[in-house]
Amino acid sequence: MKIKFFGNKLINQKIKNYLEEEIKKYGDIKYAYLIMNKVNPMNVIIINNHTDWFDFYIKGNYQLIDPVIINAMERVDDFEWDDKIMIYSEMKLPKIFKKSEKYNIKKGHTFILHDYNDNLAVLSIFHTKLDSNIAQLIHDNKEKLQQLLIKTHQKFLSLYEEIERNRSQFKYSALSRRENEILYWVSMGRSYQDIAKILGIKHGTVKFHMSNIVKKLGVYNAKHAIKLATELKIIHMPSG
Repeated sequence: MKIKFFGNKLINQKIKNYLEEEIKKYGDIKYAYLIMNKVNPMNVIIINNHTDWFDFYIKGNYQLIDPVIINAMERVDDFEWDDKIMIYSEMKLPKIFKKSEKYNIKKGHTFILHDYNDNLAVLSIFHTKLDSNIAQLIHDNKEKLQQLLIKTHQKFLSLYEEIERNRSQFKYSALSRRENEILYWVSMGRSYQDIAKILGIKHGTVKFHMSNIVKKLGVYNAKHAIKLATELKIIHMPSG
C-alpha cells in the first residue's frame, strides 16, 4: 500500500476493539495479531493486549529473529510452540525467549494467514502461569480461532482499502477554496453559525458546502470528513 504501513490509529483501535470482544469469549487470555510484510519485514504492526512486551519487541525488531515468525513464514497450518522451537528449527536464538520469560511468555499457539498483499498475518495465543487450561481451550476451539484470524484480517484490509479508495476519489474531486475554508473552521470546532459570521455568508450556505465536502470525500457525515481529511493531510489554514 502507498500509505504508511498500516499506521492509521483509528483503524487499528477499531480492530483491537473487535478482537478483544471476540477473544474475551475464551476468557482472560493474552493474544497478539501481527501483520508483517514478507518482502520488507521491517514493515510490521502488532495489535495486542500485552503492550509491555510488544512495545519492547517492536523497538528491538524482534520479528526478524523470532523463531515463531520464521516458522510461520514457511507454513500455513497452525502450531504450538515453546522455547524448544529453536531446537526443532535448528536455530540458536535464545535471546528472545530469555527476554520474553520476564514478561511471562514461554509458550503459545499461533494461527497463520498469508494474504494477497504479500503479508504474513498471525494470531498468537500465549500460555501464562494463570492460564492452566489454555492448551485444552485452544485445542477445543482451533477452527473458531483460525476463522477469527481470517475475519479479523479481512476487516483490517477492507478498512485500509477504503482509505485508498477515498484517497483516489479525492484526486479527482479537489475541494474549492470556499470548501477548504469551511473544512478548516469545522475542524477547529467552530459551529456552522460561527463559520457563517467569520466568512460573511449565510448559515445555509455553510451547510451546503459541507454537504459537498462530504460527497467529494466519499464519507457519511462531517465528522467522518474531518477524520479522513486529517488522515490525508488536506486541511489547510485559509490564506488572507
